[in-house]
Amino acid sequence: MEETLIIYRPIGVIHSEHVVAEQTPIQPAYARGCRGQAEIFPEFAEGLRDLEGFSHLYLIYHLHRVEPSQMLVKPFLQNAIRGIFATRAPCRPNAIGLSILELLHREGNVLYLDGMDILDGTPLLDIKPYTAKFDFVKTTRNGWQDEVDEKEARKLGKRGCQK
Repeated sequence: MEETLIIYRPIGVIHSEHVVAEQTPIQPAYARGCRGQAEIFPEFAEGLRDLEGFSHLYLIYHLHRVEPSQMLVKPFLQNAIRGIFATRAPCRPNAIGLSILELLHREGNVLYLDGMDILDGTPLLDIKPYTAKFDFVKTTRNGWQDEVDEKEARKLGKRGCQK
């Protein structure tokens, strides 16, 4: 297959207390109480209309400080080597991040968010509302994640977020 260059234009930037990757929570679920903002660039601000009606948002962003991609990784709190696509490790072939965050409120072109697990200065590519009617999956298989000690993951997964 011919390689195609894909170019994305950021719609904004993430502001958070997280400046060191190793001190950033590993998932939004472990970052409750860690707050931050998504500042939307003025030319995209009109697209925020009606967003306040949603409690949670998908933030899609560029992992701008990630290590080069690897096909095999050792996930957080695991000793086993896993395929990158069976993990949420950031060192992916395409440096795209995805987080579901709680929308606290909006002031103009700034979204105030809780559950922030994103590094400060991260380019924001897109926002989509989380809608339980479409996004909630009642019965799932969680693969190797079922082996993870949830108490330990909650404690250690917060990393630099001590809220």
